[in-house]
Amino acid sequence: MRLFKRLVVLLILPLTACAIGPSSSADNGFGASPAMPAPQSTLLPMVNIAPVQARPDGSMPSAPDGFSVTRFAGGLAHPRWIYTLPNGDVLVAESDAPKEHDEGSGLFGWVRRQVMKRAGAGVSSPDRIVLLRDANNTGVAQMQTVFIGGLHSPFGMALIGNELYVADTDALLRFDYAEGATQITGPGVKVADLPAGPINHHWTKNILADRSGKHLYITVGSNSNAGENGIDAEQDRARILEFDVKTGGLRPYATGLRNPNGLSWQPDSGALWTAVNERDDLGNNLVPDYMTAVKDGAFYGFPYSYYGQHVDQRVKPQRPDRVAAAIAPDYALGNHTASLGLVFYDRTLFPAHYRGGAFVGQHGSWNRKPHAGYKVVFVPFVDGKPAGAPEDFLSGFLTADGHAVGRPVGVALDAHGALLVADDVGNTVWRIAPRSGM
Repeated sequence: MRLFKRLVVLLILPLTACAIGPSSSADNGFGASPAMPAPQSTLLPMVNIAPVQARPDGSMPSAPDGFSVTRFAGGLAHPRWIYTLPNGDVLVAESDAPKEHDEGSGLFGWVRRQVMKRAGAGVSSPDRIVLLRDANNTGVAQMQTVFIGGLHSPFGMALIGNELYVADTDALLRFDYAEGATQITGPGVKVADLPAGPINHHWTKNILADRSGKHLYITVGSNSNAGENGIDAEQDRARILEFDVKTGGLRPYATGLRNPNGLSWQPDSGALWTAVNERDDLGNNLVPDYMTAVKDGAFYGFPYSYYGQHVDQRVKPQRPDRVAAAIAPDYALGNHTASLGLVFYDRTLFPAHYRGGAFVGQHGSWNRKPHAGYKVVFVPFVDGKPAGAPEDFLSGFLTADGHAVGRPVGVALDAHGALLVADDVGNTVWRIAPRSGM
């Protein structure tokens, strides 16, 4: 045991004390045609953590001119994902990785988890959904109450009729819902098992209903960074599933998506889009996270290739046939930005520039120098397609000396058309609205 501890110390000190690898002053990994340099390899992975510290009193995130930022709700416990109910109540999944997360990933997986704790991850999961209510229409929630407790690393939420669906890390659950309810005490019904198991490397499961209410789309992340746990461990992973609400049937809708999280319907084209967190350890400027329209039956490369048909030589065995079938995503969101949240703007409160465009919550890098992400960006769309460079919309989560006072994750629109942002390090839901609006 003493030898084991010494080995752990030898491994973890370089990871937490300094960044390994060259710094990068520019990131060209944005847009429809991102730069794709040659991959780089190092003895140890690049680690450049933004250690968490409390936001100074009076400090607020920054939004563009003409917008105001308010603390819709504070004092939360690791809020990750947001869902707005038709009556205006806001549900927040307070969640983190389950206790058994990465049980099968060995010593290096344990070391990586210790590093992530410095970045604000790895807390004990609250395992609940909280309801926030702004009954006075002030832009601040006056009520904050536990809506559903006793869950298992919950994430995505979707209401179909009077049935609320919640995606735990290992199961899709259904609860009876009554409009205006402030608590659900009845047990949920498990309607489908979701891939989990002893590794469960990417544990989050998001869900989105289609407009008919007949199907749910479910995100399932990979069981590794790039297949290092073996191809067998990726069975039923790295994909979006389609769930038939009536029959309970599940089928793969799209595959080869390393870690899809955000799901949203583009209002002009009607297409399903997802935000995907791509692989690490190929250098500062690989691989860009991305968002893409999701094509039924399409394969996006993981683990054999990235951003279309760029082969990842680390994956064994190689599969040229699968690489040849891989299609490139639509829009790159920067290298190691941890782009997770996604919502299209389909309301009228914001200026016309924002209508039809995408807001993306970038949780922030832990393995890039300099840091990347730690903000919410906006990507304008025209005729259902990206039409320009990403714009910073909500920033101010990193201090000048490289500490994180917040990390944006989920994004959603409230009943008035304002943007809500879950900050799992700041334990806050932020609300951004025009100064002249509600």
